[in-house]
Amino acid sequence: MITREMLCRSVGVDSSELEYWVERAWVVPEGRAGDYLFREIDVARARLILELRHDLGVDEEALPMVLSLLDQLYQTRRQMRALCDVVGQAMPDDLRSDLFARLREATENFS
Repeated sequence: MITREMLCRSVGVDSSELEYWVERAWVVPEGRAGDYLFREIDVARARLILELRHDLGVDEEALPMVLSLLDQLYQTRRQMRALCDVVGQAMPDDLRSDLFARLREATENFS
């Protein structure tokens, strides 16, 4: 866990902009106002917001939608990873190999 000041220095964002992000729940620290503590995920989120806003020019109105879509994408990836782990542990080798071969074929059609 790190303090607001540490996060601001690490990410290169000023305290008032970070507070704005917290007010809008774009970053959700632990603790209460004036005494926030941030996790590594909050640091990554702040870097992402900074990149979206300043480097990519995503405006304030679009940012919540972009963040929501990215959150959904990351959640789907976590679920997919968990599914692959379960399949890898629960299925016999021949069935698992066949399933993964079929998945590869199916995803090649997306390209």
